[in-house]
Amino acid sequence: MNEFLAPGRYIDSDHPAVVAFSGKHSSGAGDLQRAVSLYYAVRDGIRYNPFLDFSREETFQASHCIAAGEGFCIGKAALLAASARAAGIAARVGFADVKNHLTTPALRERMGSDLFIYHGYTELFLEGKWVKATPAFNVELCRRFKVRPLEFDGREDSIFHPFDEQDRRHMEYLRDRGSRADVPVAEIIQAFREAYPVLYRSAGAAPARSAEERFG
Repeated sequence: MNEFLAPGRYIDSDHPAVVAFSGKHSSGAGDLQRAVSLYYAVRDGIRYNPFLDFSREETFQASHCIAAGEGFCIGKAALLAASARAAGIAARVGFADVKNHLTTPALRERMGSDLFIYHGYTELFLEGKWVKATPAFNVELCRRFKVRPLEFDGREDSIFHPFDEQDRRHMEYLRDRGSRADVPVAEIIQAFREAYPVLYRSAGAAPARSAEERFG
C-alpha cells in the first residue's frame, strides 16, 4: 500500500501546490469526507479541456494541472490522486478505453475518432476497498450539454453515465486497462501516436477552443 501513498513523478503529491490544494479542500473528520471534498474541488475547480498538447509530459502531471487551472481526464485524475495522497489517503489512477457517442465535431475532427483510449480516473482506498472516482467533467460543462454530472459519495464507484439527460447514448466502456501507482506517460503517448495519427500530424500546442468545443 505504500506505493499508493508515496509521491510519484506525475502524481506529485509532495509538490507545494498540491499540498496547499489538498490542505485547502480536504475538509472533514475522516478519510471519506475528505476524499469527497477533494473530488468536488478537482471536478469543479479545474476546467476540463481535451484540446491540450498531449506530447508534453507536464500535461499529465498533477501540479501542472493546478498551475494551468485546467486539464483533461488523466491530468485531473492524477490531481485527485495526488491531493488524496497528500491528505494521507491511498490513491492510484485507472485507465479504460471509452467511446463517446456525444463527441463534438471539433474534437472528432482533431482526434480522428470518437474512441478515447486511456481515459483516466482515480481509485481511492476508502473504508477497506478501492472506489472509482471520475472528476473529468466540471459541472458547468455538464449542465450546458445536458449530461448528468458525476457525483461521488466515497462508497460507490463514480463512472461515466451510459446516457445523458435526454436519454441519448453517451459513454460506452470498451476496455479496462488496469490501475497504476503513477501515470505511465511514455506508454500513453506512444499509444496516442498510434491511435490518433491525425492528431500528431500537426506539431505544437493545440489551439484554444470555446467552452462548447471543449466538451469531449
